[in-house]
Amino acid sequence: EMQGVFFLSGLPPSPRGGGGAIIGAYDLGQSHHALRACLIRGSAGSKSELFGIMTTKRKESDDRRKRMVADPVSPVLSIAFKSKFMEINRPKSKQPIPDNAKKVFDGALFDVYQWEQEMFDGTKATFEKLKRPDTVIVFPVLDDGTILLTEQEQPGKEPFMGAAGGRVDDGEDILEAAKRELLEETGYEATDYILWDAQHPTSKIDWVVYTFIAKGLKKVADLNLDAGEKIVLKPVNLDEFIDVAVSKNFVEKEIIPKLYEAKLYPEKMEELKKLFNSKQI
Repeated sequence: EMQGVFFLSGLPPSPRGGGGAIIGAYDLGQSHHALRACLIRGSAGSKSELFGIMTTKRKESDDRRKRMVADPVSPVLSIAFKSKFMEINRPKSKQPIPDNAKKVFDGALFDVYQWEQEMFDGTKATFEKLKRPDTVIVFPVLDDGTILLTEQEQPGKEPFMGAAGGRVDDGEDILEAAKRELLEETGYEATDYILWDAQHPTSKIDWVVYTFIAKGLKKVADLNLDAGEKIVLKPVNLDEFIDVAVSKNFVEKEIIPKLYEAKLYPEKMEELKKLFNSKQI
């Protein structure tokens, strides 16, 4: 048996948490990359099966496997998933905070960094950038295809619609943060997490938003909310989800362009339907 890292590229993704042992392999005919589709068994020994792609061109050392990372990429169905050897790669900022930057303000949520930046004429100017904890958001899909959105209220804000989610705790793994937020804000656990998107929403803040789709849901608890949260779950179908998402009070702005693409292009709509199909992982 082997344990290792599996990549999805152009196939229905299945980022199941935990490691897995290969129990079968089927040639995809992509010999130039030496790729194979694999059925893997969950680390708990259950018979649940999922598809992944692994490279069989050469054997990777354990050290290299532990350094390998998953990147959310386009199109929608080219997504990598995380095994126990894998960590999700944080996207690089287009304007990163340099190593010589100085933290000039330490806030409850935002920190402020400043540094001297050389200009094109040789003069120097003070540049400044904010930094805050990263965010995970999760769109849960029930077995019947229903998508669970959240209608939320927070102190000092207008009510809004969105997904389950919140900030990543200091030192917390990204996928574990997604699992925690899903459980706290919906009461569900999931067997499959698909990393749909990861991006810096703005170049002036060092901050990444990771967007997951969760499938294989099981209700295990009541909502466990913070003192500053009021949440009501709103079940919707895919068409209703798109309509809600393009409305003005939907806060998950990072994925809105993908939904407009789906409205405009039939092939993108088909990709979206496959992505949110509860039976397809």
